[in-house]
Amino acid sequence: MSPVLRAASYAAIVFCAASAAVQAVPSFATGTTTTPASAVEIVKNDPLIIDANAETTAEVPEVEAEPRTLSALVAAEPTGEDLTAELECLAGAVYFEARSESLDGQLAVADVILNRADSGRFASTVCGVVHQPGQFSFVRGGRMPTINRNSQDWREAVAIARIAEKDRWESAASDALFFHATHVSPRWKLRRIATVGNHVFYR
Repeated sequence: MSPVLRAASYAAIVFCAASAAVQAVPSFATGTTTTPASAVEIVKNDPLIIDANAETTAEVPEVEAEPRTLSALVAAEPTGEDLTAELECLAGAVYFEARSESLDGQLAVADVILNRADSGRFASTVCGVVHQPGQFSFVRGGRMPTINRNSQDWREAVAIARIAEKDRWESAASDALFFHATHVSPRWKLRRIATVGNHVFYR
C-alpha cells in the first residue's frame, strides 16, 4: 500500500475510533449533543493526517550561479573606488606588473603578493610586500607612479585584486612566491611552478 493510502486509512481508523470511544455529551443550553474537544484533538494532532488546506509548498530562495570563467567573474566583480589600503596596493601591483597580461597572468601576480604576505618570509601585509625595497621595479622612492583610474586596465586590476583576496579562482601559480619576465633568465635555484603569459613563476 502506498504511503498516501496508508495515511488516509490510518486517519479514517483514528477518526472512527475516536468517535466510537467518546460518548456524545448533551448540551444543556441547546438540547443538542457536542463532541468533546479531546476527541477533535486526537484527530487534529495526529501526524499522519494531512490537512488539505495546509500550505504544502515552500518558497525556495534563488541561488545566483557562480560565473564559470575568470573573465565572467571579473565582469561581475564591483570595481568601485571603495578600496582598503591593502586592496589598493594589490590592485596597483597588478596594474603595473601585469596590465598587459591575460586575466590569468594578472591573477598569478596577485597570488604571489598574497602568498608572500602569508609566508612569514616577507612583510606581513600586502602593502609591505609591494613596497619592500628591491622587489618591484615600478616602486620608486617607496611610492607607485600615477595610475590611470579611468582605464579598463585599472578596472580589471581592481577586480582581479578582489578575486585574489577572496580566493575565488585558482590560478596556475597559486603557490608561487617569485616570478620574473620570460625575456630574462636569472639563475634561481627554485622550483619552477608555471609559465603564465609573459612571466615564469617559482616557489
